[in-house]
Parts: sequence; structure tokens; C-alpha cells
Amino acid sequence: MPSRASAKRQTLTFRQRYAALEQRREELIARLAAFGDTARANPAHGRARTLLNQTFRKASLVQRAAILEAADWLISLIDRVAMPL
Repeated sequence: MPSRASAKRQTLTFRQRYAALEQRREELIARLAAFGDTARANPAHGRARTLLNQTFRKASLVQRAAILEAADWLISLIDRVAMPL
């Protein structure tokens, strides 16, 4: 059973969690920016961009993780729809 000291070392600080969420947001923005014009015409593209910008900035730290998951799902959906058959 781990001791309390080792459990404290594994816990991330607020700043580390904040930085990790910001890094994940930047990765998702880069994925979104990589789409071509046809994918940009998809309404989900605009919604994902809104999630990653306005909605993300207004949310608390806990809510930001869920917002990033939703944006990731939308980006994956756009990616699947944009694939040529």
C-alpha cells in the first residue's frame, strides 16, 4: 500500500494540470487547422473551434477537461466525414 508521501508526489499541482490542459488544447487546435477547405465547411468545424476558444476560456479547470474531450470527439468526427471513400 503506498504511503501518503508517495501519493502526494504523484498528485499534480494546479499549475501542472493547467499547463497539461493548455498543451492538449494547442494540439487539438493544430489538428483542426490541418483540415482542408471541404472539412472547414462542415458546421462541426466551427463548433469545435468555439469549444476550443470561447467555451474553453470561460470554463473552470475541471470543466476544461470535458470540453477538450468534446472537441476531440468533434474533430475525430470531422476527420471521418472528410475521408474520401
